[in-house]
Amino acid sequence: MLGRFRYKAVDTGGGHVTGTVEAADRHSAVAALAEKGHFVTELIESSKSSASEDSEKGLLNLSKYIKLGSGKVNSKDILAMTTQLSTALRAGLPMLNGLELILEQQHKSGMKEMLGDVVQAVSSGHSLSEAMAKHEGVFSPLYLSMIRVGETGGILDETTAQLAGILTRDEKIKTSMKNASAYPIFVLTIGLISVTIILGWILPGIIKTIDPGVALPLPTRMLMAMSDFVRVLFTKIYGWIAIVAIVAGFYKLTKWAKTKGRVQWDTFRLRIPILGSVLRTIAVGRFARTLGALTKGGVTILEALGVVRDTLGNELLGREIDVVAEKVKRGEPLAEPLAESGLFPPLLVQITSIGEQTGKLDELLLNAAETFDAEADSAINRFMSIFPALLILVLAMVVGFIIVATLLPILMMQLGGGGL
Repeated sequence: MLGRFRYKAVDTGGGHVTGTVEAADRHSAVAALAEKGHFVTELIESSKSSASEDSEKGLLNLSKYIKLGSGKVNSKDILAMTTQLSTALRAGLPMLNGLELILEQQHKSGMKEMLGDVVQAVSSGHSLSEAMAKHEGVFSPLYLSMIRVGETGGILDETTAQLAGILTRDEKIKTSMKNASAYPIFVLTIGLISVTIILGWILPGIIKTIDPGVALPLPTRMLMAMSDFVRVLFTKIYGWIAIVAIVAGFYKLTKWAKTKGRVQWDTFRLRIPILGSVLRTIAVGRFARTLGALTKGGVTILEALGVVRDTLGNELLGREIDVVAEKVKRGEPLAEPLAESGLFPPLLVQITSIGEQTGKLDELLLNAAETFDAEADSAINRFMSIFPALLILVLAMVVGFIIVATLLPILMMQLGGGGL
């Protein structure tokens, strides 16, 4: 028995097509439409269409009160959009039609609003890069540069594919770093809470059992001083004022580290054992991949360096790239100032030098990026295995000190000894 299906599709020319088709099932309906050169985007069985329309109306009415999927556009949204756009362009769809299809599939209000503005601007005659440039908070300088390169060279399908690769790599690194820090943060939080409870409420009860005439050893006196400090901090009004002041100071320090003190903070981060190696390796991988992708698209070295410096995630390295760019502008080859900086690995310098000599800088950098990315993954794994162990060791030492300082006077009482 044949059923009737309502469909929406895109034809070979990129135009939107709607209609009905009779087929035994959904698979047969899609196959029949494919023979006509129609790419199905929506397929609803007619017997269910009325119910679907009613439910859609109900959802629309509910949407007045509940906004599903609303929120700020994040990096994962941009990655998904870029991947979809690259797929559409490689399938032969016109850019505008591809953007419209992506817009129709969005459920997040922030993405709908942003993509709606982009589609409207492109429909009005603006280029895609110009339309996206109006949303600077969403699209990075690298993203806009790559789109501009694709438009200028007529290779937008290739540049969006490269962008999708870059964004996928960045997202993977973010996920790895979050996973690496989740367990240490959990252990540190539980440890701090436990130590605070022990010092503030459990320890005083134990100390009261000690004979006042016994001279307390130095570790115990230190522990009692810390206990008094914790109790005052959480039980007195001026203690809470101190907590508020500490939180405010931490906020100011964080703000300073992101603005005026960014160079000093980023320099400090690179010098932290293990973590500094991880951050440096990630930055080098980004440098190689981004510079290779931009130069492959026809961007000049100077323009590419201006974009690359903002993708490294470290202001110290970024300012060093500014110095490198100035020397390249004066006629020096790229490899020499990179080597003089001392902040970039010899392998990157050597690959850059060979690439400049052979005229294959873009190809060699993109190949090298895979090597640096593998090193970054290894560095992250090492960090994940070592840092939690170090943190647990520190907490164990703190707890050990508390136990020893508590037991010392009790042992002295039992042995009838004097103070230290």
